[in-house]
Amino acid sequence: MTTYSHWDVLLASPTEPLPLKKRQYQMGLMLKALENCKTKPSVHDIAALSTAVDLMETLRDMGHLEDNEKALEDAMIALMHENPNDIEIRMLEGILEDYQMVMDNLPARTMIAAHRETEKRLEKHKVAA
Repeated sequence: MTTYSHWDVLLASPTEPLPLKKRQYQMGLMLKALENCKTKPSVHDIAALSTAVDLMETLRDMGHLEDNEKALEDAMIALMHENPNDIEIRMLEGILEDYQMVMDNLPARTMIAAHRETEKRLEKHKVAA
């Protein structure tokens, strides 16, 4: 079961970003998770940051951003470490800054469609594993 339905995609604004409160809530969770990674991250912290990276990968695959330096791949590898080092933390900070910019600028419809595609892609990988 996905977080958003096909109807959610269709009903989302094709021109305006996600509502500000939703963007602030999402970024708040991710920034708190990143802060926790500086000491002892929980499974929930890693999941929150992985969500941002996964969504960015989907947006890249959809053609909405580029990742020529393979930072998203490096970020996923960093999230596999028990305690990311300072360089990995700074890289994750940069990805979250980019995620904030994407959320603030892309239409809600695009973000919700990306969320659906991300969940489908991850489910397909889970079934294959």
